[in-house]
Amino acid sequence: MADSVLLIDDDADLRRALGAYFDRIGYEVAGAGTGEAGFEAFDRLRPDVVILDLHLPDVGGLDVLEQLKSRGGSVILLTGQGDIETAVRAMQLGAEHFLTKPVDLNHLAAATARVGDKVRLARQNARLRAREHEHAGLESLGVSPAIRELGRQIELLAASERSTVLLTGESGTGKGWVARVIHHLSPRASGPFVEVNCGGLSATFLESELFGHEKGAFTDAKERRQGLFELADRGTIFLDEIGDLAPELQPKLLKVLETKTFRRLGGTRELTVDVRLVAATNRDLMAEVRAGRFREDLYYRLSVMPLRLPAVRERSRDDRLALLTRILSDLVPQMPGCPSVTSAEALDRLLSAPWPGNVREMRNVVERAMILARGAGQIGLEHLPSDLRRSGGSGGGDRRHQPQALAEVERVHIEKTLKFHGGNRTRAALELGISRATLINKIKVYGLDV
Repeated sequence: MADSVLLIDDDADLRRALGAYFDRIGYEVAGAGTGEAGFEAFDRLRPDVVILDLHLPDVGGLDVLEQLKSRGGSVILLTGQGDIETAVRAMQLGAEHFLTKPVDLNHLAAATARVGDKVRLARQNARLRAREHEHAGLESLGVSPAIRELGRQIELLAASERSTVLLTGESGTGKGWVARVIHHLSPRASGPFVEVNCGGLSATFLESELFGHEKGAFTDAKERRQGLFELADRGTIFLDEIGDLAPELQPKLLKVLETKTFRRLGGTRELTVDVRLVAATNRDLMAEVRAGRFREDLYYRLSVMPLRLPAVRERSRDDRLALLTRILSDLVPQMPGCPSVTSAEALDRLLSAPWPGNVREMRNVVERAMILARGAGQIGLEHLPSDLRRSGGSGGGDRRHQPQALAEVERVHIEKTLKFHGGNRTRAALELGISRATLINKIKVYGLDV
């Protein structure tokens, strides 16, 4: 995929000349004649490099520079005046280069290329950090043989970087999370990860989103726009709810998978991309094929390496504990002042609930409970939704007594075992008959200080 550049200059002739030059040397080019138009174009296109004129009719160039930097832009500043003081101020505000007009095109192209390289390196470093985080997350999937096998399959899929992956399972089982893990553990981790939901979008809009469009392709196509397949070049594209893909788009997707080429909407030029596809659905795609709603050839092309994610209710209690621990670990940094541990009663209800909405529902309930428990030492039964508070026990008497007693016995027993072994988690886990990872999860959830 070509690097992109946004030209912000009120001189239309200069914009056209620079645009033609950058287009000729392989850049995707967009232009704006004012600061406000530049902001709008930047937010919409997220270009790799912005070339900005210092003197604009509506907003001062340095103010535009400051705004663009705050939005993550990389800016080269152009001016007709060789003002040293302004140049120093521009560099202090974060300009990558400060060039005077008339600018030498070769010099400008070299500067733009250097900035583009710097942007790519920063993105790669961010993705590598994300990769390390996702690998840690994979270890927190769970400890049962079935979940460990699922983790092993995810690692195998990640290593097979050119194979298409089809993730199946009920809504909310974490298919999007697994897609990101596959990307971040793969050789493509330094490339982009692009996600799109195929459900609820018109065929024309989704075609434009996936494949882009040329200027004038339809009424509102005011300028050329890259599609998500272009943006995902050398990386991964995740198509969620693939079962909802419009019939007229299915042959176009099949063509991309088979030839790695496509055309923008309204375009004539064949574009080539190097993209891995991960698709997900909660539908029975084979049934959709039999019903004539999904192409059989596309189904077989997608299901080269299918992977089914189990519903939360199908997972062991220890696996649900690992899932709950990961959710709490993810939410704690985002919610300062909220507790990260639960009471024995609350923990038992969270681990015993059927969770028809799966991981998504569990995360929402835990986040709500953390908000309600802000300032408290732990998440208690009173912070859970009423249906979970009512769900404990079966039979007469105090329905809450047995779940509370079992969880409390476990907490006390773990604490005593750890103290007996001087805090050595490996020896304590052996005595308790559980894995070290499960013991660590229980220590976190119970908030034990040993």
